[in-house]
Amino acid sequence: MIEIERKFLVDSEEYKQEAYKSTRITQGFLSTDPERTVRVRVKGTQGYLTIKGKSNTSGASRFEWEKEIELNEAEALLKLCKKGIIDKIRYEVRNNTHTYEIDEFFGDNNGLVVAEIELNSEEEAFEKPNWLGVEVTGDAKYYNSQLSIIPFSEW
Repeated sequence: MIEIERKFLVDSEEYKQEAYKSTRITQGFLSTDPERTVRVRVKGTQGYLTIKGKSNTSGASRFEWEKEIELNEAEALLKLCKKGIIDKIRYEVRNNTHTYEIDEFFGDNNGLVVAEIELNSEEEAFEKPNWLGVEVTGDAKYYNSQLSIIPFSEW
């Protein structure tokens, strides 16, 4: 249940031609406490409830627990979430043995595009596509929970 991921800005839209899947995601937060965030997500036609713990020093690892819930339950819980609902499309791109998840944000976060890659260890090697930009792993302002509070449009 430990999630290890690295996060990068994206330099171009080339990833869209490489994507094998794209899904609209709407999510909100019941708690944005840095010690534990509680997220409600509608991803396509599925609902999810996720609890994430505090990141480690590097920002690459943290506890994550996720459970699929009924779509109508997720939609009801979204109405209880704090102000700052996140709206994005997630593109999935295979790259050798890894998959990049690229989030193109809308609304108050319009213009922000972030790629994440999940790893088995913080030291695991991975290939960086040419559209991958500056690494922002561990920079809290790029956490979705923080984007819901201080969106990209206010930076």
